[in-house]
Amino acid sequence: MRLTSLRRMATPRHGAWLAQGAAAGAPLASLRLPLARHACLRAWRRLRLLPPLILAMALMTQASKAENFRAIYGLSLMGMPIGTASANGVLDSRAYKLEIGMRTSGLATLVNSTRGAATATGKFAPDGPSPTTFAHTIANSASEMRTVRMALADKSVRQVEVNPPPWDAAVRLPVTDEQKRRVFDPVSALIMAVPAGEQLIGPSACNRTIPVFDGIARFDVRLSYVETRSVRMRGYAGPVSVCSARYYPISGHRPDSQSTKFMADNREISVWLAPLATARVVFPLRIDLRTAVGMMSIEASEFEFR
Repeated sequence: MRLTSLRRMATPRHGAWLAQGAAAGAPLASLRLPLARHACLRAWRRLRLLPPLILAMALMTQASKAENFRAIYGLSLMGMPIGTASANGVLDSRAYKLEIGMRTSGLATLVNSTRGAATATGKFAPDGPSPTTFAHTIANSASEMRTVRMALADKSVRQVEVNPPPWDAAVRLPVTDEQKRRVFDPVSALIMAVPAGEQLIGPSACNRTIPVFDGIARFDVRLSYVETRSVRMRGYAGPVSVCSARYYPISGHRPDSQSTKFMADNREISVWLAPLATARVVFPLRIDLRTAVGMMSIEASEFEFR
């Protein structure tokens, strides 16, 4: 092999070294060894980049892994079935979509047949769900129907549409712009984030205040840890956190509303929360609350997530 052809193979960084070696009369074989070693080092440096890249790809795949869940609930009043409800959602570490459906049945339809549906979408911020859209429609046998639509950003309401508006809107306490900031819609409020490093079962699951705006009324729901229980049903068997709940009306309601006063004074409200580990959130498995005519329960018979 000629020295000129060897120079073509070399990088400029080796030019001085080749010239010095040739001038000293070094054998060509001895000149090839450092070049080969340099080529190996360059290849090794490239290979060293692969483990971090592979790890990053694995983490991206893990982060985008979605958790699908489906829950079926029975509604009862004083132990008598009055309807059913469902929840279907897709959650991952970045975003969520949740759909809720409800309809009365049995004896309840003799008084008023009601059905409703609600959907919410949003992203997961470092401090939990951040809603982007909310839509809710409810109708009854009296041919009354109301639709609420909201657009949100950074947990603040950007646009709201209520059709038709409440007939008594003029006498309700006005909801200020400030009260529409740092809020959840009623569906997103069901997805409760647990901070990193905290347990998904226990006080960290319950202890929180949830600011809610449903398009008409602004209120807070305050949860406090009571105990941990074990449950078994189709799709889930394990611990749940039992929380007491209080309702605090803020605005959007009638000052003379007896139903609002009843709920504000109500100390018989409890929520059972089950963990959804992938998204690090908890979700209601059961809700019990006293109504003006007796205890009402919303209890899951199926709670599946994968």
